[in-house]
Amino acid sequence: MSEPSCPLAPIHVIGGGLAGSEAAWQIARAGVPVVLHEMRPSRKTPVHRTEDLAELVCSNSFRADDPQASAIGILHREMRCLDSLVMTAADAHKLPAGGALAVDRGQFSECITGKICAHPLITLIREEIDGLPPANWDNVIIATGPLTSPSLASALGALTGERDLAFFDAIAPVVQRGSIDMEKAWLQSRYDKTGPAGTGADYINCPLTKDQYIAFVGALVDADRSEPHTLVEEFEDTPYFNGCLPVEVMAERGRETLRHGPMKPFGLTNPHAGSAKPYAVVQLRQDNALGTLYNMVGFQTKLKHHAQVEIFRTIPGLENASFARLGGIHRNTFLNSPKLLDAALRLKADPRLRFAGQITGCEGYVESAAIGLAAGRMAAAERKGEACPRLPPTTALGALINHITGGHIAIIDAGPPSFQPMNVNFGLFPPIAGQAHGEKTRGPEKGRARKAAISQRAARDLDSWLNQDRAAE
Repeated sequence: MSEPSCPLAPIHVIGGGLAGSEAAWQIARAGVPVVLHEMRPSRKTPVHRTEDLAELVCSNSFRADDPQASAIGILHREMRCLDSLVMTAADAHKLPAGGALAVDRGQFSECITGKICAHPLITLIREEIDGLPPANWDNVIIATGPLTSPSLASALGALTGERDLAFFDAIAPVVQRGSIDMEKAWLQSRYDKTGPAGTGADYINCPLTKDQYIAFVGALVDADRSEPHTLVEEFEDTPYFNGCLPVEVMAERGRETLRHGPMKPFGLTNPHAGSAKPYAVVQLRQDNALGTLYNMVGFQTKLKHHAQVEIFRTIPGLENASFARLGGIHRNTFLNSPKLLDAALRLKADPRLRFAGQITGCEGYVESAAIGLAAGRMAAAERKGEACPRLPPTTALGALINHITGGHIAIIDAGPPSFQPMNVNFGLFPPIAGQAHGEKTRGPEKGRARKAAISQRAARDLDSWLNQDRAAE
């Protein structure tokens, strides 16, 4: 397609988180000017601490990086193939984390901020967009994330006639490395697995005996709890996202829940106890490149700060723990996307508005950035008058978009909608030819073979899509 004779009008992206930053980057690399609007620091949130774009406020992990064994690993691979800014920054600032991809959160967000600010086609404006975007903005991506401002959320509710959907998300504590007693704790990845920057000894493990574990669970259940930062009476029935439950909520679900969740002892051996297997384990993962901070894996919490300090210091090895950050909880907002958005992530009630990130109902850092990547490419193609072929649902990104925009079948017009945030997972992929929906996988080898087949098909179909996309340019 020939270059336009007059400059292209800019696309506006609202929100400088993972999705908004990725969307702006994809638009600019397509040769289209973009204005990125970020409300911080003029308007702060309860959970952000810096002015940087794409700040990670919860975990520093992008989860498993193996595309042969995990759906998120397939998504990592696809985003790398699609020149993702977020994955480039993550790979440049990765930390040891066994089989996971974890990053130095400060260096990661600084890297993204620097690249966005240096790009000649990106204009960063520090301002809040109060309510719906101006009518003369004809191509807009709203990537305001889970902490969308009340005024914008209300305006969207009035435009769509939808009642807000929301859930509560929680943050895990971060511990100073030097305050951990390594005569009780030890370094080991589960099953000694290495990962993107790992050695097989990437986690600090704190062991608990059966009696210690039972007492710990009891203390969690009985502890004082905080109200969420943005909780008001009308949101008292807001649910939690199951992928990020507060540790005390998990404890309430049964005594063994934590031991088969974030405190599972499997694949770990305590060298301080004559190679004995611990009954339960608390794992801590490196949080910065200096190795001075470690976060408590899976220990997001809404306990009051004094209760966190008191209870978490009963964990062997953390008796004298110094906390760089304690846990917290915040309210997340998302759309009933299968009902409200079309296949190109545009709002049916106002197609000039396209959505990206967690507000669409995906969950997770990588998923949020991936939807931003797709939205940015779609918006840029639309501005340039080019076709943007749909991603195959056999790819991880295509499967995620399909779920968000129409794959959820329980859409109920009368009564509350049942659409809930979801991470990418193998259940979102179409079955391999010859395998029926709902067929049970028997045995670990068959399960591994099925995942590998889905991964291979995804790689093949993404390559075909990329060739088709290049031909359309």
